[in-house]
Amino acid sequence: MEEEISEKVCVCALNRIFGFKPKIALALINTLGSASAVFQAGQDTIRKLIGPFNGYDQMIGSQSIEEAKKELETVSRMGYDFICINDPDYPSLLKECEDPPVGLYISSISPTQDIFNLRPTIAIVGTRDISPYGHEWCRKIVGAISHAKIKPLIVSGLALGTDITAQSQALECGLPTLSVMATGIETIYPHQNRHIGEIIEKTPGCALITDYPTGTVPVAYNFLRRNRIIAGMSS
Repeated sequence: MEEEISEKVCVCALNRIFGFKPKIALALINTLGSASAVFQAGQDTIRKLIGPFNGYDQMIGSQSIEEAKKELETVSRMGYDFICINDPDYPSLLKECEDPPVGLYISSISPTQDIFNLRPTIAIVGTRDISPYGHEWCRKIVGAISHAKIKPLIVSGLALGTDITAQSQALECGLPTLSVMATGIETIYPHQNRHIGEIIEKTPGCALITDYPTGTVPVAYNFLRRNRIIAGMSS
């Protein structure tokens, strides 16, 4: 059990360090065999693998481990979950991408095995400034999808306009829906959609997810990093 906790802490630490450059974290894990091995390797080995003057080798140490431990304790205390890329419940399509996050924070009343990898996933995203025509047809499209023989998981970003229209309609039609956020897992943004976010995290088979650590606030460049997760986990 201690090994599992240690690996999870190390994955969380790498996710915090390499959040905007997940390819480096993945390369280190794949080369050395595990996230724990990365922290056991020593700075000389890390520098050989990712190059000198990289700025990251100094961050791979005991302080990052302690910060990750505190992070996971906070996440657990708040009722959230954190899964690693090698967890069998990690979204399988996302894992096939070239730059998947090495860890995901999750808010849901359902266990991860009841959220991911059970059904087709469809991303529905679009303009925040949706027209009445667009709003009507977004609802019609989701309504039509809800009659599919195999009910898909609707993935979006909880944003104003198209995103929230699609996710609200999915809930009304009995489709599971998942919001990928550009903030820490405890911050539902925008605040206008907080009530829908709270419904999502309390509806079986639905979830809020993010790869950002707790305390991350919504800033513009965070959303670009978020968007590749929406695309990457969708069929």
